[in-house]
This record gives sequence, structure tokens and C-alpha cells, in this order.
Amino acid sequence: MMNQSQPSYPDLSKVTMLVTGANGGIGIDIVESALRAGAHVLATDLVIEEKLEAMKMDSDLVCRIYDLGDDMKRDECLDWANEAKVNVLVNNAAIFDMAPLLEADLDQFDKLFALNVRAMFAMMQGVAKGLVSRSESGVIINFSSQAGRRGEALVSHYCATKAAVISYTQSAALALAPNGIRVNAIAPGVIDTPMWDSVDNLFARYEGLALGDKKKKVSKSVPLGRFGLPSDVTGTVLFLASSHSQYITGQTINVDGGSVLS
Repeated sequence: MMNQSQPSYPDLSKVTMLVTGANGGIGIDIVESALRAGAHVLATDLVIEEKLEAMKMDSDLVCRIYDLGDDMKRDECLDWANEAKVNVLVNNAAIFDMAPLLEADLDQFDKLFALNVRAMFAMMQGVAKGLVSRSESGVIINFSSQAGRRGEALVSHYCATKAAVISYTQSAALALAPNGIRVNAIAPGVIDTPMWDSVDNLFARYEGLALGDKKKKVSKSVPLGRFGLPSDVTGTVLFLASSHSQYITGQTINVDGGSVLS
């Protein structure tokens, strides 16, 4: 059996990174890995739990609570980011919901679009304005999903928000390229995080499955034969944040074990 090698990290010592949605399974892993790569990290979410608090000890991490769905709080977050001279934004904050198309309501639509699209765009625009005003290059990494690559019967609103992320990423990449700002997106597949417990509950409700059955079914459908791990996604984040990807912009990179081919 081959021994798994320890992860190696690109040099991010010149990076000041803002990670939104930092308290989730993927967000925490991004923060931890970026710190190990030498970045100065600003982390924000609706709550800051113990694991993130513990990371602040002897590290270059600052955490603040902001509701990015609230325009005023989001502006405060952007002021914080631009005062810190953030040059890499990881636009990870998002929410998920599910309902059959004929039951999906407009309140649910508004809630998902407010954070997954409106806040995503505003954060991207605000950080880009700061970079341009300082005549600095930078990197923006937006989070889409394999759900943004195709429609799904039970997830119409969420799929639409994540498709919008891909479109905004492409437009922003073209608009900001003359300023030396690269904009890319990541489209994760099924990632084994605590969020999947709530997703599993919803599938059990709407598809009549026993708890855990959907996870087993989805895992078997992945060509690489397993759920993804947060670290699978984080490696792509660090690559896109680093000089190793200096000729890549406007792309959405699937990190899904081969579930969606492009």
C-alpha cells in the first residue's frame, strides 16, 4: 500500500485573504490551510465557533462576525477587508434549500439569491474596487457547485444561484483582467461536511429515503468512488490563490470526483 504524502502548500506569504462562510466544513479547512501556507487570513461568518477561535492562537488570523445578507453589515465587512488590504477573496458563504418545483416559494427564492448571488457579487465588486483604488493585482475565488452546471428537480432555486455565480465569474474575469485581477470559481461536488446531514434530511423527506441512503447512493455514483473531503477543495483554493495559476482566469473548476465533465 502506498503511503499518503503530507500536503504541500504554495507560498502565500504575500497574501492577505478574506474567507467568507469561514465557519463551515470547507471554510474552516480553507482558513487552516491558508494559514499553513503563510497567508494573513481574515475570516467571517454568522458565528465564530471554537475551532476558529482556537486557530487565532499563535497565528495570523482575525475573525469577525458579519451577516453578508445585510447590506449595512456587508459594507462594514468590505471596509474591514479593504483597510486590511485584502488581495485574495474567497467568496464561500452560501445557503442551501430544497423543495419540489411546485412547492418552491418566492420567499425561499429571495433568501437564496440574497446571499448566494447578491452578496457574492457585492463582495466581489467591493474587494475589486479596493484593489483597483490601490493599483494592486489580486485574486477572487467564487464558490459555485456542480448544481450550477445542471438543473435538478428538487433544487431549482439553489441551482439557479450557483449558475449565476459561474456567469458573474466569467464577466468579472473579463472586466478585471486589465487590472491584473484574476477571477475564477470552484464547483464542488458532494463534500463530506456537517452540511450534508441537513441535506440528507431533506432528501429523506422529499424522496422517501431512510437517513443515510442518499449519501450512500450519491457516493456510489461518483466515478472516483467516494464523497469529497474539504481538503480536496482547499487544494484548489490555494492553487488559484497562488502564482502557480497566474495564467488562469474566468474558469470554473470542477472538484467533484468526475461527476460532471467539462
